[in-house]
Amino acid sequence: MPAIQDIKKTTIFQAPINKVWKVVSTSEGISEWFMPNDFEAKIGHEFHIQSPFGPSPCKVLEIEEPTKIVFSWDTDGWIVSFLLKDLGDKTEFTLIHSGWKDADDIQQKANEKASVVRDRMNGGWENIVTEKLRKAVEG
Repeated sequence: MPAIQDIKKTTIFQAPINKVWKVVSTSEGISEWFMPNDFEAKIGHEFHIQSPFGPSPCKVLEIEEPTKIVFSWDTDGWIVSFLLKDLGDKTEFTLIHSGWKDADDIQQKANEKASVVRDRMNGGWENIVTEKLRKAVEG
């Protein structure tokens, strides 16, 4: 079975790291560019992201202010990481969506092969990071 590669999106925002951190590390900030949620930047905090398939249970695994947030997402073993790098008046932001199963595994909620879900989410993350998040941090 072919394993699925992580989704990785790296972009540079015309905004200082503290501004980007605020938008990616607060419930209000994340709601603005991603989905409604009750996130808190505390290790071990359990929260939900309101996805189109219903509420997804999540848990904060790592926090290193202002450079790193890692959380588990939903029930299929996904891990989402936000990595921030200070470039002075700019910030390099990398999103990694890992924890994919084999390409032919069926993702429970979407009821489709992991490869299909990954392709769809890859396009979704592209739009979310390069357009929605950019607007939230640079606007």
